[in-house]
Amino acid sequence: MIFLIHRNTSEFLRAVKDEKEVSLTGRSIIQVFWELAEKFPEELIIWCEEKFYPTIHFDAFKTIFHHDLIMASYAIESNFLPDSIGYVDQMPFINVNPKVPYGTWRMSADIGGIKGSTLLFFKDYYSDEYNFQFLLNSIAKIGQQNGLFCYSNPNLTKSKQQLSLHSHGNINELFKFVAQHYKKEWLWVLLFASWKYEKKLPVISFIQSQFSKFFFRLEVDLPINSIRVSNNNTLSTSIDVIIPTLFRPGHVKNLLKDLRQQTKLPHRVIIVEQDPDPDSNSQLNFLEEEWPFEIIHHFVHTMGACHARNLALEEVRSNWVLFADDDIRIEPRLLENSFEELKRLGVSCLNLNSLQPGEKTVFSKIKQWGAFGSANALVKSEYALQCKFSKFLEYGFGEDIDYGMQLRNLGCDIIYHPDLQFTHLKANTGGFRTPGVNNWKEQELEPKPSPTMMFLIKQHYSKQMMKGFKISLFIKYYKNQKIINPFRYFRSMQKRWKLSESLCEKLDKTETKR
Repeated sequence: MIFLIHRNTSEFLRAVKDEKEVSLTGRSIIQVFWELAEKFPEELIIWCEEKFYPTIHFDAFKTIFHHDLIMASYAIESNFLPDSIGYVDQMPFINVNPKVPYGTWRMSADIGGIKGSTLLFFKDYYSDEYNFQFLLNSIAKIGQQNGLFCYSNPNLTKSKQQLSLHSHGNINELFKFVAQHYKKEWLWVLLFASWKYEKKLPVISFIQSQFSKFFFRLEVDLPINSIRVSNNNTLSTSIDVIIPTLFRPGHVKNLLKDLRQQTKLPHRVIIVEQDPDPDSNSQLNFLEEEWPFEIIHHFVHTMGACHARNLALEEVRSNWVLFADDDIRIEPRLLENSFEELKRLGVSCLNLNSLQPGEKTVFSKIKQWGAFGSANALVKSEYALQCKFSKFLEYGFGEDIDYGMQLRNLGCDIIYHPDLQFTHLKANTGGFRTPGVNNWKEQELEPKPSPTMMFLIKQHYSKQMMKGFKISLFIKYYKNQKIINPFRYFRSMQKRWKLSESLCEKLDKTETKR
């Protein structure tokens, strides 16, 4: 482990290994950063602001950097990019929870680290980069989409994050970063947002950014498939499976047959069968047959996927829970292979690759995931049981997003795995997307966005993310409607936005009415 000590990132002070100063030829912090990686590829390189060096939590490093493809930092006093990055990016990685280890590419120069050999994978792309903080954020942004696990981790230091963080990045660097890492149209959104909400018109920054390198979707061949956690802790593999179902008895039986063939059997299969008719009987008579796992069956007349999954979560007794839809088919080794990958990667949640018949994989790399699927996720129970599917999102869309955000805010990262695949049949009959009282499209003026989406925005977005979402929504929806006059269109969308906000506030009053 090598410590790179700096002062305000502008001055390199010293590099320390085994309490001895390392002799180096580089003078700038970036020169030293690359030199250390080349000289000591098997070492963890820790950068640290001078005044925070005494607060380093040395004992936590082995746990934090438990495999080679981890990059972590913690903002004690400063970030690089301002929160206005939220105007162009509304992914969960932007609005960081500083109280827990949180998946994010937003790196701070206050304290952080990366393995030397991992750092070298990025060296060829940054021969002319002179800003250390820009470099850290760019490596993390590119790395995250290529299998680098990036975190804000408060366990790096004994210091607490200040209430208000200082952002070192100026407007030129913000535009440059957006130009390099996002589609070019987002520069227009950033320019408009700067004028509209910050009373600035950075035209020169906008123009200069057009000549920046373009890293969007850059492929970096990180060895994500060969890494392995450094500890040898035994992984408990008891698992319960949650299956909500509605009018799909044949599909449920097929799924139970698939589970019976698993090389790693579940402990419990928890089925919540719904039927709105209070005089109806269960269609799942085959549950009385002999199965190699315990079956917990609830037959209820209260409708909704959120209600069903919450009811099932109350029955979970195992260390892991698999969220499944009733119309999926799985191969015999899926659970066994999933546990092997959970142990190898040292993570607490895997989003499996859900493919419809004939569909091909879109994302081919293991990586931190900006979404969550309640039909294809394997989650550690200590996190899953602390979360609930929101009743406010019943009969709408977005309950998956909200549940995933709850997991992240507990410190549970969500990892997508393309090789752990199953087939999602998307059955024509049954399913949970039945219209409730939240059928807003029947109104004369349809709210935009949907009130359930507005609920998610207000719950999980920063004010900059919310404003950026609004701008992009207004732009994207213009071509999908009939109003040609842009001023009339803007007034109409403003009304629809306010209507969405109003209906969002009423969600708690309507969610129980059927």
